[in-house]
Amino acid sequence: MREPPQDSTSRPPDSPRATDVVFTADFASTRQWVAGRSWAYPGGGPTNPADNKLDHLVSDPAYSRQGRFLARRRPDGRWNAGLLTTEESQEGFLVRAGDVLEARVRLPREIGAWPAIWTWRDGDQEIDIFEYHPDNPDLLELSNHIRDTGHYYRHEAISPGAWLDLRVEFGARSVVWWVDGIRAFSDGRGVGSRWHAYLIVNLSVCAGRYHPPPQDGVNEMSLQVTRLVVRRPRGRTAH
Repeated sequence: MREPPQDSTSRPPDSPRATDVVFTADFASTRQWVAGRSWAYPGGGPTNPADNKLDHLVSDPAYSRQGRFLARRRPDGRWNAGLLTTEESQEGFLVRAGDVLEARVRLPREIGAWPAIWTWRDGDQEIDIFEYHPDNPDLLELSNHIRDTGHYYRHEAISPGAWLDLRVEFGARSVVWWVDGIRAFSDGRGVGSRWHAYLIVNLSVCAGRYHPPPQDGVNEMSLQVTRLVVRRPRGRTAH
């Protein structure tokens, strides 16, 4: 990922336009979310070794349905892991250009954890609200893969086990990321006016090529997401 210049202010992220909440995550809802499969993984999963992941996706509600996304070591060396997506759910919610996503998360502590909130549709349309690796303890990865832009954002508030408030504005001309009320990055490229994509929340596990794998004796890790909402400029349709 390229590292463009820092674009950071300390003012709170106020929206200049009236917005409506069009999506409030209820991770227990089987109408909102599908558990344990995603077409972002080859064949819909359950594994994705080409991305150097040890995940083995499971639909067991204990791994994702309480907003606590778990990964647990398996006897075969892989990790059962939780993933939820709005893709192919009954409601089929899509984030759209102009939307604003807000989330509150608690980062994992364990080396090898690879948590993320991101978007996906038809093999592309990926915006990473955040990715995190505890071996880079003070750094979040913020990426617009559609336009090949991104930023490594460092801050003392970012650390293993930390709570963070995240906000992403999916602008047609610029995607803007906020972390704890600080404007962390504006990519100046955007998503285009017709962009739309599904949401994914998951906890992957690193296999060692890009980041260290889990240490011996570590058998469980978790990502917590206590709030995830999407706001939309007033007057636009919800789907």
